[in-house]
Amino acid sequence: MDDEEITVFGDGTQTRDFTFVDDVVAANILAAATNEIEGEVFNVGGGSRITVNKLIKRTEEITGREAKVRYMAKQKGDVRDTWADVSKAKEELGWTPMINIYKGLEKYMKWYKRLEG
Repeated sequence: MDDEEITVFGDGTQTRDFTFVDDVVAANILAAATNEIEGEVFNVGGGSRITVNKLIKRTEEITGREAKVRYMAKQKGDVRDTWADVSKAKEELGWTPMINIYKGLEKYMKWYKRLEG
């Protein structure tokens, strides 16, 4: 949105499971309200994957601007794909992600535009 170049490490076909902040807050509130889970660890994620290239494309669609993308060599140790297993949070907290990557990206862009004024 600021016309700055986006650096992508790898070819952009790697996938990521993004999590919207509202979903993280909801999971934490549920965990805090449940006394039986003291000391437990829960994986909180968006519940779906998207390629980095598709994420950039969707950002272009929302903003109406073409992204300047520079592809670099994959970073050593970077994983190819991420996908959170949220089954324990679903079973024990009754939590499920409510905001998918597309809706979350739209909400983020609207927030960012308001912030920038």
